[in-house]
Amino acid sequence: MGLVIVPLKKDKLGEWKKWAESLNGDQKQAFDEFNQKHGITRHDAWLAETPDGPVVVALHEGPGADDFMQNVAESDGDFETDFKEKLMEFHGMDLSGPPPGPMPVKMISS
Repeated sequence: MGLVIVPLKKDKLGEWKKWAESLNGDQKQAFDEFNQKHGITRHDAWLAETPDGPVVVALHEGPGADDFMQNVAESDGDFETDFKEKLMEFHGMDLSGPPPGPMPVKMISS
């Protein structure tokens, strides 16, 4: 399972909502094919409001979840290219290099 929590640029909230809706609407088939291609059986995203602004919490499950972001970064498919552009536009997230800062550390497990 992969979990990504990323700030959303405040001035991009409306555009992000429209894009998210399109992934359940007119882009649903392409989004489903994208997930299948990368071994993702569940790809959910939540919008959360925090005191510092909106964040998106994305969950990736399936056999490809552990390498999902890296595989998308290395892919040059049309949907992947658009997906990477949206991550940069809405979150300032550049998949062409390693994420800034240290990786999350699991602290509690049950």
